[in-house]
Order: sequence, then structure tokens, then C-alpha cells
Amino acid sequence: MLWSLIKIVLFVAVVGALAWGAGFLLESQGGVQLTLLGTEYSFGPLQSVIAVIFLLLAVWVLLKILALLLAVWHFLNGDETALTRYFDRNRERKGFEALSEGLMALASGEGKVAMSKAAKADKYLNRPALTNLLTAQAAELAGDRHKAEETYRKLVADEATRFVGVRGIMKQKLAEGDTETALQLAEKAFALKPKHEETGDVLLRLQAEKEDWAGARKTLSMKLKNGQLPRDVHKRRDAVLALSEAREVFAEGNDIEAREEAIEANRLSPDLIPAAVMAAQGYIAQNKPRYAARVLAKAWSVHPHPDLAAAFAAIEPDEKPAARIKRFAALTKSQPGHPETKMLQSELHIANEDFPAARRALGKLAEEDPTARSVTLMAAIERGEGASDTIVKGWLARALTVSRGPQWICDNCQHIHASWKPICENCKSFDTLAWKTPPMSEVAMPGGVQMLPLIVGTADDQAGADGAGKIATRSDIEDVDLIVEGDEPRAEEDKQASP
Repeated sequence: MLWSLIKIVLFVAVVGALAWGAGFLLESQGGVQLTLLGTEYSFGPLQSVIAVIFLLLAVWVLLKILALLLAVWHFLNGDETALTRYFDRNRERKGFEALSEGLMALASGEGKVAMSKAAKADKYLNRPALTNLLTAQAAELAGDRHKAEETYRKLVADEATRFVGVRGIMKQKLAEGDTETALQLAEKAFALKPKHEETGDVLLRLQAEKEDWAGARKTLSMKLKNGQLPRDVHKRRDAVLALSEAREVFAEGNDIEAREEAIEANRLSPDLIPAAVMAAQGYIAQNKPRYAARVLAKAWSVHPHPDLAAAFAAIEPDEKPAARIKRFAALTKSQPGHPETKMLQSELHIANEDFPAARRALGKLAEEDPTARSVTLMAAIERGEGASDTIVKGWLARALTVSRGPQWICDNCQHIHASWKPICENCKSFDTLAWKTPPMSEVAMPGGVQMLPLIVGTADDQAGADGAGKIATRSDIEDVDLIVEGDEPRAEEDKQASP
């Protein structure tokens, strides 16, 4: 309300001032005299003011006409003008609209529509860094690989878009299965932009597939330096690569260098089971059994595994069963409740033909968490204690239906491997194998079951043992072999009854 009153007062004041000024000019004497070509013109005060206003207006119009003429001249001369800027803005608007529609079509899976919109955007915008990328991706979606590669090569020619072009061609070669060319392109792309995480992952995977372990370790170090990997993950994967390098060196016949690489791999990741086994084998070859036992015991304390027990047994291959039980205490005292520890202790007592102790060591594992290995051990215990063939066969028959136990399984595709590998045989993923129990539908027998003969030994290795216990142990081993091979247990008449 107050503001409205103020505006009214100001309006009245302005009108009053104009009226007073007009009256003052009308009442004033004199004026302006102008002589033009001998003719004298006289203007009164009010007329003089009006003439000045019209003169200023005429000058302003004249300046505008001159500016228009100058703009027309620049336009005809090809220079940038307001008119050309208007047309440029119009073309740019149409170009960005086409680019936006092309991106939407690309996201919707309409490859041909995206290609046409990309061509329209290129026509209006003249920005190949944007439109070529859209064209290449649209051509890939539409299935026109030739057009896509041709466009990516245009991007490679420009330094600003070189990485995008190299990466695009790399992905094409990967899709075509040309891993050799893809590896070379991945190396170039990684050199152009080492902080690009996806490119680093692709390069690492391709180097591992090609078994270029030294190159893969350099790539892994760069990823750590760029902050793309946690330090613990880097140590684990570097250990996997070092172990793979050691295996390759061993295959070439250089035992000394292979042992050093294996020991380095175990140092980087003590819980990596294959590295611990190979490092222990290297120490055994150097006649350093204490070092081998220490490596295996440390790995066992982290993750008990039958391969570790087998390597530990290989330290003293000719020892008596009772001595072996005592020496294996270095393993069995850690992780005492682990199923692997229970089965190992049971196997050791079976080898010593102390079947009640073997039963106590196994506990209720065969009933509460049965696997083919624990159930087979139970069959061996029953046979050793003089149970009937019907009971023994019952346990062996059950071993064919229960879980196969832990195996090397890829976390990415769930493919089962007979032994540990740095790369999955199925999906080519790097460092994805884990020792775990597969689904019950899988029927592959874990290699750990075959460790029983190694620890138990043969009949000849245990001279002087009681005949009844010896028959039971050997019979059990043969039954285990039958299950591993997938055959049915032998007929009753083919087995030797205990005395």
C-alpha cells in the first residue's frame, strides 16, 4: 500500500515538473536563430528543444543505417557477423538435438537410428570428436563392424581422441577373438592412459592368458601405484603371478630359479596354498626340511588343505606311521576343529592301524557333515575294526551320493578345476579359484581323497604290521580308488575278509 502511494506521488511530481518546464519555455523570451544558405530561421525556446530532440534521433538512425551497411559488407565478405552467428547458433542447436536423439537411440538399442542421427549431428556440428564416437558405437550396435573400425581409426588419428580409438579397436579385436592384436592395443591404450582401470584389467588378463608373467607383474605394480588396487589384493595377485612364473621356470628346467620364485610367492602370500606347496618342495630339494615344515605349518594354520598335508608327508617319506603321527602334530595342533584336520588325523591313525583312535579323531564328521572322503574313511575304520562287509559296503555306497567335498572352483563362473590354476579354464578370469564345496549336483571327486594312499603307504612300506589291519587298510585304499574312478565297489568275493 505504501509503495503504491509512493509511485503515485512520483508520477504526479514528474507530470508537474514537465508541465512547469513547458510553461517556462512558452513564457521565455528569445530563442535560437539559425542561418542556412542566406536564410535565417528563428526558433522559440520550446521549438529549440524539440529540434534538438529530433536532431539526436536523426543522428541515431543514421548511425544504425551505417552499422547495417557495414554488417552487410562483412557478410558479403565472409566475415563473422551477427547474422552468421544467428545461423551458426541455429545449426548448433539442430546438431545438438540430433546428437541427443542419437545418444537416446543408442541407449535404447536402435543402432541404425543412432547412426542416422550421428550423421545428421556431424553435418550440423562439425565436431568429429563427438560425432565419430557416436557413429562408431552405433555401428557396433547395428552390427557394422567395418564402419565401426573405420570410425575408430579416425579417432586414433586425432591426438585428443587417440585413447578412445585404440580402446574401441581393442574391444573389437577381443570380440573377434584376436587376443594377440588385442594385447598389443591394450598395451598402447594403457601407455596412453595408465590410470584407466578397465584397460589395466584387460591388459592384465591378456598378459596372464599369454603367460607373460613378468609383464603382468609390471602392470599390477602400475595399478597399485595408480591407486586402483588395495595393497593386500596386490600382494595376493603378485604372489599368484610369481608362482605362475616359478612354474614356467621349473618347466624350462631351471630348478634353482624356480625355487626362488616359489619362495618369493610364498613370502608375498603365505596363505596361497600352491605357493606354499611349491616353496616347501623347493626347501626339500635344498635339504632344508625345517624351512619346508615351517612354510606348510603356517599355510595350514590359515587354510588347511590336503595338498599341504601331502607336501608335509613328503618331507620324511620313509618314516614309520607312529613317527608320522608325532611329526604331524605341527599341523594338527592348529585348526583342531577343522574337517580337514579331523580327516588328516583319522588317516594317520588308520595308517598306524589304530582304528579306535581314527574313529575318535573323525568324530561325527561322517554323520553331521558327510563328504565322499570322510565317509570312505569311516568305511576303512569299520573294516579295520572287523565290521561285516555289509556295513563297509553301506558306507562306500553312501560315499557315491554325498557331497564330493571342497574343490578348486571359480568364483566367477563356478567351473570346477582338477587342480589350482591362475586363470579359470572356462571364463578366463584371473585369480578367481577358491577351495570350496561345489553344489551337490556336481559329481567330480576332489583330488584330496587320493591323498590317503600317500599318507597311509602301501603294504610293502609297513612291514611287520598285523595282517588283519594291513588287509583292512589296503582294501580301503582300493575302494577309494574305485570311487574316484566312478566305478561300483567290487563284489564281496573279490574282497578279503578280516580275520
